[in-house]
Amino acid sequence: MIARHAEAPQAHRLLPIIMVAASNLPTPPFAYMAEPALLAEPTFGLVAQGAKRVVLGNQVFDYAAGQYLIFSVDLPLSGSVVQASATEPFLGFGLKLKPDVIAALLLETSAPRKVKTEPPGIAVSDLTDDLLDPIVRLLRLLDRPEDVAVLAPAIEREILWRLINGAQGAMVRQLGLADSRMTQIGRAIRWIRDHHAETVRIEDLANMAGMSLTSFHRHFLGVTSLSPLQFQKQIRLQEARSRLLLSSQDVAAVGFAVGYDSPSQFSREYRRLFGAPPGQDGERLRRSKELSDAAH
Repeated sequence: MIARHAEAPQAHRLLPIIMVAASNLPTPPFAYMAEPALLAEPTFGLVAQGAKRVVLGNQVFDYAAGQYLIFSVDLPLSGSVVQASATEPFLGFGLKLKPDVIAALLLETSAPRKVKTEPPGIAVSDLTDDLLDPIVRLLRLLDRPEDVAVLAPAIEREILWRLINGAQGAMVRQLGLADSRMTQIGRAIRWIRDHHAETVRIEDLANMAGMSLTSFHRHFLGVTSLSPLQFQKQIRLQEARSRLLLSSQDVAAVGFAVGYDSPSQFSREYRRLFGAPPGQDGERLRRSKELSDAAH
């Protein structure tokens, strides 16, 4: 079903909460912020065939067929397909995790609300049969558009309920709690992403999150595995890479646009993160994208 609907634009129109993807080739790392809006929000991503790699700073998350990844806050991630071929293409499924639906489930049930430790903002787990079943039923609705309005909301709730009670339940529950640490950190994260080219004052971010400076640092690191300044740097460099992918802009101008005053510092930090100077990396990414587009 994923393979059949991956190239059909009506799939996302019928079910805006999902994304289906296929690739006949491994892909270079692309920033999630350069992909559809679905992937900039809390998301459940399942690999049905092949394998994928997601990188957050120095952390690498590999997941293959029968595994899923969840990220609960808008992290500066880059992702790549690492296992795919013409005979066995990569096939993936994504579901947007809506905090309001999760909150309603928590209010209606006795699901535990408190967590003993702060859950991370990203994790990989193995798929279970009770989670696979509603996912398959949701995909089947793509062949029965007349059933979507009635059945999709109930199936979405069932998937979220399985996630709430699954291996990453603590992380998913935090999405539905307005007073959770994850929600508070999320406010600061959104500000950094929206104002990544500006100077960040940690005190202002802590106030935005409603925390003391010490508490903010601790919880921000716990959720994102990065300090606020490291997080901003990742956002700036991911944005720069997205710009270089789209067009062969002047490298110094790209660096300035994302918040760097020094072209040499921009090039140095870009190379440290992505393994090549910005101009060279941008050219390679554009060439890889052209080959990938031609293959599809």
